[in-house]
Amino acid sequence: MSQVVIIGAGVVGACCALTLLSDGHDVTLVEPGEPGGAQSASFGNGAWLSTASVVPMSLPGLWRNIPRTLLERDGPLVIRASALPRLAPWLLRFLAAGWRIEAVERTARALAALLGDAPARHQALAQAAGVAHLVVRSGLTYAYPSRAHFEAEAIAWRLRQAQRVIWRELDADDLRSHTPALAPSYTFGIEVPAGAHCRNPGAYVAALVSLARSRGARWVSGSVTGLVIEQGRLRAVRVGAGEAVPAEFAVISAGIDAASLARQAGCAIPLESERGYHIVLPAEGLSMRTPLMPSDGKMAVTQTEQGLRISGQVELASRSAAPDWRRAEVLLRHARRLFPALGFPQSSDAIPRWLGHRPSTPDGLPVLGACHPSGQVVCAFGHGHVGLAAAPASAELIGDLIAGRTPRIDPQPYRVSRFAGA
Repeated sequence: MSQVVIIGAGVVGACCALTLLSDGHDVTLVEPGEPGGAQSASFGNGAWLSTASVVPMSLPGLWRNIPRTLLERDGPLVIRASALPRLAPWLLRFLAAGWRIEAVERTARALAALLGDAPARHQALAQAAGVAHLVVRSGLTYAYPSRAHFEAEAIAWRLRQAQRVIWRELDADDLRSHTPALAPSYTFGIEVPAGAHCRNPGAYVAALVSLARSRGARWVSGSVTGLVIEQGRLRAVRVGAGEAVPAEFAVISAGIDAASLARQAGCAIPLESERGYHIVLPAEGLSMRTPLMPSDGKMAVTQTEQGLRISGQVELASRSAAPDWRRAEVLLRHARRLFPALGFPQSSDAIPRWLGHRPSTPDGLPVLGACHPSGQVVCAFGHGHVGLAAAPASAELIGDLIAGRTPRIDPQPYRVSRFAGA
């Protein structure tokens, strides 16, 4: 079997390690931070394992909202005007990806192939890693002020229905039973029974890495600075200023840093950070049958081991730009409106808050496949909002490609070459 170096030990890298180990490969994981640490998107996401997350961000007619996103401060999607010149090529591809409903339907099918059995996959992984309590298959709920607000999202729910997502409607009484503290202004809901969530994504990723190491994976702490390619063949992965880790294959799963490494292998991938924020609130007495997402905030509201995580916001800006903690204040205001009786603090300054980078492609699909003529450098990044849920299926596809097996999942929608000329 082969020497495989996995660059990045977030949830995708960890799942790739376990898959490749099961195939008998010699696996090395390289990561600059602690497994499951706050440096990765895996740590701070919304914690949802959603079979319904088949709807891409870019949909027909979205272009009409671009002027507003440049001006408003409180919406779920904001674009910093100062970053617009640099973002323009990515944004044009992003808008084009959702211009026609046929393209959006293809994207939904490709996402469904990665997400359809995500809860069951994660339940099995958590069991194997000794943290079965972290994956909870209780369902997921979307809350709306009225049925009319639900019907305004008809395109999204038609896409879900086409991918066999099953749901049930909740009236106002059902919502009160679901979450007694929910504001009475929410009178209609959709519950997706197949959904699940993770009660501590950081600890879950750390447990998966620990499992991989117990099965023989080597751990190298450091940042990958380059690929050693000689005479058209990958020879090693360089870590820091010195160590060269021998490699017959390299799997790039380094999140927002992945595009620069893929470029060394000859692939230009249009990757941007959809900067996401979360806050954590004390809510010991809050009763919720499932996590929920209010339609007017588009944030995941999830009970975790640390507290009530409110996760959302898409901020398009320079990766190096300082955090705009007004985004955390927006989340907090939504939380107070959502649960008016719980007495949440007035400011996010004194509560845990986080900013992270969702590595996102303009068409809403990850990059999964070889990015070097030799086939030795393999991409596994760009999952945007679905990295946690899609990691096990993505890892299966990567394992099949490295082994030369016919993949169960069609690799074509995720191929690197779709961005030729980027």
